[in-house]
Amino acid sequence: MNAIVLAILVMVGLSLARVSVVFALIVATLIGGLYAGMPIGEILDAFNEGLGNGATIALSYAVLGAFAVALSRSGITELLASRAIRRFQLDESGGSRRTVTYTLLAALLAAAVSSQNLIPVHIAFIPVLVPPLLKLMNHLKLDRRLVACVITFGITAPYMLLPVGFGAIFLNDILLANLNESGAALGLEVTRQMVPLAMAIPIGGMALGLAVAVFWSYRKGRNYEDRELAHGDKSPQEAALSLAGWQKAMLVISLVGTVTVQLMTGSMVLGGIFGFALLSMSGVFRWHEQDGIFTEGMRMMALVGFIMISAAGFASVMQASGEVEGLVASSAELIGDNKGLAALIMLLVGLFITMGIGSSFSTIPIIASLYVPLALSFGFSPMATVALVGTAAALGDAGSPASDSTLGPTAGLNADGQHDHIWDSVVPTFLHYNIPLIVFGWVAAMVL
Repeated sequence: MNAIVLAILVMVGLSLARVSVVFALIVATLIGGLYAGMPIGEILDAFNEGLGNGATIALSYAVLGAFAVALSRSGITELLASRAIRRFQLDESGGSRRTVTYTLLAALLAAAVSSQNLIPVHIAFIPVLVPPLLKLMNHLKLDRRLVACVITFGITAPYMLLPVGFGAIFLNDILLANLNESGAALGLEVTRQMVPLAMAIPIGGMALGLAVAVFWSYRKGRNYEDRELAHGDKSPQEAALSLAGWQKAMLVISLVGTVTVQLMTGSMVLGGIFGFALLSMSGVFRWHEQDGIFTEGMRMMALVGFIMISAAGFASVMQASGEVEGLVASSAELIGDNKGLAALIMLLVGLFITMGIGSSFSTIPIIASLYVPLALSFGFSPMATVALVGTAAALGDAGSPASDSTLGPTAGLNADGQHDHIWDSVVPTFLHYNIPLIVFGWVAAMVL
């Protein structure tokens, strides 16, 4: 068995058994590295070298978590949620609940899509936007697994299809560039217009998976408790009653300012710090409470941060093992001259490669260099080759325990401790997106 396949199976198996994802990643790293023949010292060096790649995003999440808790502590989230519950009579059954539910899901989807293409803040909006909405979701009896599917679709599908914002980086700067670089000596030439067209069929599969999640899998309600995100001298209800008009204006300014600072500086950390500082000066909570609130917010996001850091170390060891090339080569030996089987095996191998790394952006250079010669040798067209490489890379984002596309929704939905990362984020997104991606990616490879 290939070391990467073994490591991924260990990681997924332990995670599904409700072992801590951080523990599962570390154990899988050691097992995969040792199985690949790496000395323990080399494994640890590669692991430690990779840890830094996840540190920045982990710190960003921690700071944004502190900002989210500060918003909750101000009482504004309690005020808005209570008004919505009374206005739409959500504690009673009726058509209004369904209307509000679909409106809320549409708004979250729009925010997620905008975060990739219109206002490219990526996943930074989730810890800020989602926790304040949890009480409203509770009264809607909205299944958070559905919310996770909606957000994950919104932060993955757009950049794989639309060449704007992060989509321009993924489709043009990474996917297109690596395809042409890897295929230059083999006569492959891919144009910018071909890439979105080739990815349309696989993304159609994801859209179908989203529809299944919304209208079938999670259409029934699920009960959650109302839990406070922050504890201070005043309860959120008391804080909401004492909010002055100018303080509400400061809350809006802090939200806009957080996004603006991030876009100007490219740093989620600075954006979160700026927003938290404005809230501290607005008097929405007492000055002596700010240290406790900041610590509470960072603690809320600590698990997600450590998963991201551990995943970066895991990916570093898997790449240092040199087993990626061996996995592709051994798979090619099994295919023979069956073109349909070749497409399926390439997608499945891509799934194993990207499940561990968890990022389509960083796996494209690896996959393209190996898949382009293989695809052309089987007679796949340039469009089919684009679909194979793009879909194989996307599989890691859509349903990996280590992907920020699943960690992001977990960070927001688990703010009150009622959303499990593996069973409520990873498993639903894997079932509704990875399986359709494989099926529709295979169809695209065969018909294009």
